[in-house]
Amino acid sequence: MGISAAQVKELRECTGLGMMECKNALVESDGDLDKAIELLRKRAGAKLEKKAGRIAAEGRVSTYVSDDRRLAAMAEVNCETDFVAKEHGFIAFANAVAACVATHNPADLPALLAVPLQAGQSGTVAQAAEHLVARLSEKIGVRRFVRYEASSGRLDSYVHGARIGVLVELRGGDDTLAHDIAMHVAAMRPEHVSEEDVPPGLVSKEKEILMEQVRDSGKPPEIIEKMIAGRLNKYLNEISLLGQPFVKDTDTTVGKLLKASDASVLRFCRYEVGEGIEKKTEDFAAEVMAQVEGG
Repeated sequence: MGISAAQVKELRECTGLGMMECKNALVESDGDLDKAIELLRKRAGAKLEKKAGRIAAEGRVSTYVSDDRRLAAMAEVNCETDFVAKEHGFIAFANAVAACVATHNPADLPALLAVPLQAGQSGTVAQAAEHLVARLSEKIGVRRFVRYEASSGRLDSYVHGARIGVLVELRGGDDTLAHDIAMHVAAMRPEHVSEEDVPPGLVSKEKEILMEQVRDSGKPPEIIEKMIAGRLNKYLNEISLLGQPFVKDTDTTVGKLLKASDASVLRFCRYEVGEGIEKKTEDFAAEVMAQVEGG
């Protein structure tokens, strides 16, 4: 049967795939739109299987903050190349995922993948990802997400170059201060809000390392004790938000900045694209040499 341009256009709008791919699917399904979509989804699944072994360490971090600053979400969505990370469809997908997290409050990643990507539409997050894989020919997936809901404080976010994202919950202060704190977290990578939040086991381990470093210094025990205390305090300040010099004014600490505004940070979360993912490195020179030596 003949396939009209309108049918191809409708299928392209549903799937985001190329014209010829949509036309061929319609021909194979005798013009049945639903069957054509199912056929393309099956093919996308095959592409997903082929790409399963690839490493997707690029991508972007997207955030969502409600107008009243009481609800916020952040998600990391990965792909294989920086080129795809900048593609408009991939960007729209990542932004929609963050909004989905805020709206549906999924318990875990499987739950998120099962919810509709857009309100009023049946296509799930997982199906939308499959369509992107089919269209962009890369491994694509949602890696992680976080959702904050504030009962009394204010929430804000900061995204730097789409690769680093931060959510922060602030009690007191104003929107400008909340945004400055989020920007600071993005730049300075604190691991905890205050030194009291640092796990005791981590403190003990660091203290053991410091003791080993000064064990053979030849200094009196009381001096060694002061050295260890000073170095431990420096370490705790380095990894704690409140002890760090404020990125926009290094003459003051974040803790002093907050105190001056009668504000406090309740929690924060920082994502950086690809952190913790072992990236494959290509040594093309070694590859060429191996081929030469192999004859």
